[in-house]
Amino acid sequence: MAATLTALVGGGEVAAAPADSSYSLVNANSGLCLEMPGAGTADGTQLAQAGCDGAADQTWRLTATGGGYTLAAVHSGKCAGIRDGSTSAGKAVEQRSCNGTATQLWTLASVSGDTYQVVNSNGGKCLNVKDSSTAAGAPVQQNSCDSAISKRWTLTAAGSTPPSTTPTPTPTPTPPAGGAPPAWPTAGGSQPVTETIAVSGTYDGGLKRLYGSGPLGSDDQSEDLPALIELEDGAVLQNVILGAPAADGVHCKGACTLKNVWWEDVGEDAATFLGSSASLVRTVDGGGAKLAEDKVFQHNGAGTVIIKNFQVQDFGKLYRACGNCSTQYARHVQLQNVWITTPGDAVVGINSNYGDTARFSGITIYDDADRDIDICTRYQGVTSGEPVKTGSGPDSTHCIYATTDITYVD
Repeated sequence: MAATLTALVGGGEVAAAPADSSYSLVNANSGLCLEMPGAGTADGTQLAQAGCDGAADQTWRLTATGGGYTLAAVHSGKCAGIRDGSTSAGKAVEQRSCNGTATQLWTLASVSGDTYQVVNSNGGKCLNVKDSSTAAGAPVQQNSCDSAISKRWTLTAAGSTPPSTTPTPTPTPTPPAGGAPPAWPTAGGSQPVTETIAVSGTYDGGLKRLYGSGPLGSDDQSEDLPALIELEDGAVLQNVILGAPAADGVHCKGACTLKNVWWEDVGEDAATFLGSSASLVRTVDGGGAKLAEDKVFQHNGAGTVIIKNFQVQDFGKLYRACGNCSTQYARHVQLQNVWITTPGDAVVGINSNYGDTARFSGITIYDDADRDIDICTRYQGVTSGEPVKTGSGPDSTHCIYATTDITYVD
């Protein structure tokens, strides 16, 4: 049975906490997991966030002790604590041999469901991602407890499927004056790509335009087109403009972050999300896409896709959970602060029979009086043949939104 803690944090009572067990900790702001970088075992190694992969260096053993919990990395057996036992804001959270001191003791203040503030018992400060970063590799530190989303963590039992509500959506940013989306960037030069660019770590394109040439010089709708860019698990692609021809855009093999990426003329798809782990989170933050004959984002793998601060024009579907992949999964998508300019057939297509969910907030649609674009279309997915449309609109189970989440502009 879960231990019950009674301390007060930020004016709220600490509710029943999870039982002693192993968990992954997913940051509610970024959707990334608490990790020991490089599976390091040395004392003094600072914790960071990274794409969720379920590995031992992202698995944490919670053990009730002394009115709180120790948080030990499964791969090393060492405990998370505050560097130098400091009570100062901004001090690194690091692993060190477990010693039973207060700086290695944590309480869990319930926010909602399985989401908590993780509070250090020594200084009363919260586990936090530095600068509220959403980038893989961002370091983790302690900071004063407040309502910042980056100070909230969802605990998921190791080896289990994360709840569809994680990561917790960030507050919808205020649109620019007049409600218009941000302006498209001007490319700082162009560069042909004749061979798929493989990325591990971070690739920053400096807003140069990349376009396919030679073997990649096609933008037709063939299902076997190669990608311009292929992202390894945990990779970050940022500040890139993809021109025409765009081949099959970006392939994300696991967790990934696409930040300020722009597609001037979508080829087969703008990005395809792969990977079989239910804990995978992929984040598209900023950027935009135009001229997608069919889909913009194709979700073939398992897990969650977050699309925020993004704009799309002249497209078929902004997001589609694969309707006829030979292996099917439960897939989840969250759209936050998205600008949509018609023509377009549907914003999202999901498979209700596999347990897919779609959540919407802050959606602005530039449309004429017809209002004929589907916000959320439900299908009966299949493993061969063609999926069948079963309905559209909010249903509180799979297509989750209210009328106030959608704003139409003529």
